Amino acid sequence: MNKVIVGLGEALWDCLPDGSKLGGAPANFAYHASQFGNDAYAISAIGNDALGDQTLKEFDEKHLKYVMPRVDYPTGTVQVELDEEGVPTYDIKQNVAWDNIPFTPEIENIAKHCGCVCFGSLAQRNKISRDTIHRFIDTTPMACLKIFDINLRQNFYSKEIIQDSLKACDILKINDEELVTIGRLFGYPGLDIENKCYLILGKYNLKMLVLTCGTNGSYVFAPGVKSYQPTPKVEVDDTVGAGDSFTGSFASAILAGMPIKEAHKLAVEVSAYVCTQPGAMPKLPEQLLNRVK
Repeated sequence: MNKVIVGLGEALWDCLPDGSKLGGAPANFAYHASQFGNDAYAISAIGNDALGDQTLKEFDEKHLKYVMPRVDYPTGTVQVELDEEGVPTYDIKQNVAWDNIPFTPEIENIAKHCGCVCFGSLAQRNKISRDTIHRFIDTTPMACLKIFDINLRQNFYSKEIIQDSLKACDILKINDEELVTIGRLFGYPGLDIENKCYLILGKYNLKMLVLTCGTNGSYVFAPGVKSYQPTPKVEVDDTVGAGDSFTGSFASAILAGMPIKEAHKLAVEVSAYVCTQPGAMPKLPEQLLNRVK
């Protein structure tokens, strides 16, 4: 298969109650895409500090390719608190390395050969990284699949950032709470969930819209297609990174030519498995990986 897949944006450390774990949605996405045999890269920036060194060490141990320029800002950290059901809340430190990702010649070269890129709103909170993300997208080939995993966090987003990202992407991934926020922000709060999704799909000429609703299942909407999958009941360790594993496996399956409903089913099963494991980057079982050829 060997498609170039990129997770572009924040690389950071989730400081959990039981210790710090490497995370950040783009890195999680790239790691899971790499497990399906893709040529996957995490692209971000790190500081000239011990956490930056540890970041590269962990990526090397996980055999994940990366482009992580060193910048004069600290490597990103997030304080994560888990409730009784393992659901996280985040305190995301500002003015850190991933806010200042430079558009280097190496990053430009990867963009020119990219088959799929996943980006979010969080890494666009600062102009430097926002410019790099959009320059990367503009440099990709026409056929590159561009996924906007919206990932609204705290107050680190704006209507303009979301609109520009929707115009730049092929697939929007959003959860039910974020959909309510978008409905308020864009002035259509009265519509039901499905109509909101079809409205966004049509307005921005998207290929697909993926909606996750926690324990209430998930949907994929595309022109002429609606897929629903219930959320499996599993023993949850923590839910950190589960959504990124969904996106990484879904993208891998779609790029391999799998029909939407099959790709959706696989993504749900992968994310359910990740919920049973500690941290955002567990190794996936062969029986899941073998579903994508």
